[in-house]
Amino acid sequence: MATKSTARSVFRDLYPKDQAAEMEMRSLLLMALGRWLANAEMTQTEAAKVLGITQARVSDIKRGKISQFSLDLLVRLASRAGLEPKLKLAA
Repeated sequence: MATKSTARSVFRDLYPKDQAAEMEMRSLLLMALGRWLANAEMTQTEAAKVLGITQARVSDIKRGKISQFSLDLLVRLASRAGLEPKLKLAA
């Protein structure tokens, strides 16, 4: 018999509920941008031009430096990358 997954986000163990929710969203966006960069056939400098940021910031994305990016910036970057970020709320 299959059991329901009880996997929890590490953010829920480290932060209050409201902060954990934001960190989870930031993490998802940062990972999506990292995948976009890995699949894009362009240099970090070219990606920086597409995203409207510096090459050093692209490097921060590739290295997963979540503390360097606010939620609103990650949403804008994902949009510039053509990832069409959407928000879904659970009832």
